[in-house]
Amino acid sequence: MSDAQPTPRPEPQPDIDPRTRRRNRVMLVGIAAIFIVPILVATAINVLGLRPAPTRQHGELLDPRPDLRELSPTTLDGGRYGWDPAARRWRILLAPPAGCDAACQRLGADLDKVWQLFGKDADRVDVLWLCAAERCTVADGAQRIATLRTLRPDPALRARLPQVDDARGTPVYVVDPYGFVVLRYAPGTDPGGLRSDVARLIKLK
Repeated sequence: MSDAQPTPRPEPQPDIDPRTRRRNRVMLVGIAAIFIVPILVATAINVLGLRPAPTRQHGELLDPRPDLRELSPTTLDGGRYGWDPAARRWRILLAPPAGCDAACQRLGADLDKVWQLFGKDADRVDVLWLCAAERCTVADGAQRIATLRTLRPDPALRARLPQVDDARGTPVYVVDPYGFVVLRYAPGTDPGGLRSDVARLIKLK
């Protein structure tokens, strides 16, 4: 006689409720979608060329960048304006003609609005008004800017500013904390673009 024990028969599994089975399937599909859908969307964007355009500056990016570091501008009261990179200050610089006409006054008002919109960062932006003559008229709006620095006539500095004598009006420049002129804005440029560019630059350095 054999002592082998009979193999136990498996117990029957209870039937799974159809609703539970459907719920489990939906969960599996949902988990798969979390991983698959982003890949499909990214692929479609690349194939259809729908990628957003990279952020670009509104002003003209200067290349090469005029170097003002060796220059030592002086203010109308006789003080020296130093570039001082450690202070991390940006500058909005303009060199209007001797007489401040209506267009010059509008530019001064625009600069005042732009400066105010920098909010808590406004103290990190100097506005440099390069006079064309010793008797210098500054636009009323610009005079309200707390960081305004009125500079004495400086032929060497003026000569470094690209297309400064523009027949259409007064261009505006952005100078970085090191003393390089990085952007130029043609006369009549929307001041909102200047504000946007400088606000972004402030956050970079």
